[in-house]
Amino acid sequence: MKVVVVGGGAAGMMAALAAAQSGSKVTLLEKNEKLGKKLFITGKGRCNLTNACDIEELFKNVMTNEKFLYSAFYSFSNNQTISFFEELGLQVKIERGERVFPVSDHSSDVIRVLEKALKEYDVEIHLHTKLKEVCVNDGRVTGVLCDNEKSYPAEKVILALGGMSYPTCGADGDTWKIANQLQIKTKKAEPSLVPLETQEDYAMKLQGLSLKNVNVRMYIDGKKRYDEFGEMLFTHFGVSGPLVLSASAYLSSEDYQKNIEMQIDLKPALSEKQLDERILRDFSEAKNKQFKNSLSKLAPGKLVPVLVELSDIDSDKMVNEITKEERRKLISVFKCMRLHIVGNRGFKEAIITRGGIDVKRVDPGTMESKDIKGLYFAGEMLDLDALTGGFNLQIAWSTGYLAGQN
Repeated sequence: MKVVVVGGGAAGMMAALAAAQSGSKVTLLEKNEKLGKKLFITGKGRCNLTNACDIEELFKNVMTNEKFLYSAFYSFSNNQTISFFEELGLQVKIERGERVFPVSDHSSDVIRVLEKALKEYDVEIHLHTKLKEVCVNDGRVTGVLCDNEKSYPAEKVILALGGMSYPTCGADGDTWKIANQLQIKTKKAEPSLVPLETQEDYAMKLQGLSLKNVNVRMYIDGKKRYDEFGEMLFTHFGVSGPLVLSASAYLSSEDYQKNIEMQIDLKPALSEKQLDERILRDFSEAKNKQFKNSLSKLAPGKLVPVLVELSDIDSDKMVNEITKEERRKLISVFKCMRLHIVGNRGFKEAIITRGGIDVKRVDPGTMESKDIKGLYFAGEMLDLDALTGGFNLQIAWSTGYLAGQN
């Protein structure tokens, strides 16, 4: 059987390999100059392959349409992903949060073993080859036509066109363009796992400061939407880091028209009473110091001037003159540092895209289109997205494998 796979990212490479292993003659088309261009930069170039959590946890980390992934995850689970790469000769390791990385910390090694396997299964690869249209006759796929006017006849076509995040890797909305041509229903594209912009300028003053072991809560018009413990980062435009990226997955484009308040608990391990005792202890050791010089044991140096400013306590006031009321204000700043979110950094900085092919138009057991026979979808072009930690790549491997197998 002749199979054409369009898109040489994670899902496309997996689909091509699974189809070839099932005995099909496979052609893989990629518009970039190399395979796995986005895969190369994932996990800051280290490639967070998957997550080693149990399968229930896998589903819990999917934000959109997790039930649709039942067959995909059970056909090719995270444990199978780990075994698959180990069998290809890639050594892997498990880090904090059950995140799985190559031992070498090089995403290029992941791409290398996939390319080697594709070669071993005689997959024909054409780079610099951009899809123009999917050819359909009488409701059945017959092949594809590319921009160079070359056509590739096929009995089955697997599309793995990706989303719109990281346009430098070639993500330019092909999914929506082709779906429109084929009259297949899609969901609107939105950036997800994306850094957030803040109204307050003090975030910019803290640029480069990373906070570990903090708690971040997100409120939309006063209703709590997100509450997690972990790590975050201040930037020249606002906030980023694991906690913030995950929080962004809970925000829709409509939410940015509302009041979004982010609250940071800088000392989640301490109750207000315990924090007060700690401050009193530090103050007693620094009673002859000015307030601005008394917080070095409680907070990173860069954060101290901002805490002083937010507490409304005179920075030059002597520590032994600070009142109980002023101390209470300082505690509330430590336990609830407020920022207002006014937007996100868009597709250019988003790790993934929310939206894509409406999964109601796709058979979850095979990844085949319900509208066009012999047409399959895989990866980020489907309306599926998850939190950080290797879960989005697992969606790519699982849906790619299932599409290729079928």
